[in-house]
Amino acid sequence: MKHTASEKLNTRSSTPSTMSDPAFWLCVSNADYEVSLEPRKVYEGIPDPEAKKLGMIRVIDESGEDYLFLAALFLPITLSHDAAVAVHRLAV
Repeated sequence: MKHTASEKLNTRSSTPSTMSDPAFWLCVSNADYEVSLEPRKVYEGIPDPEAKKLGMIRVIDESGEDYLFLAALFLPITLSHDAAVAVHRLAV
């Protein structure tokens, strides 16, 4: 069972985010989530205004499912178009 900050919600989009929220996040810590997160790994994000208000972000893991985590565990990053498409394809 995954140790995540919230219950899984199936709200995943089929394309990278085009909204103002960062589309990709670099995991910088997996404190309390050693099974679920890999430091130095890039995760695709999904805009979630309610989560943002709580200091959290929604990211897609290697199973293709999206989960909430504390935003402090990540840094927003910008990828080139080609890299963004490649990361998105890996998550599908």
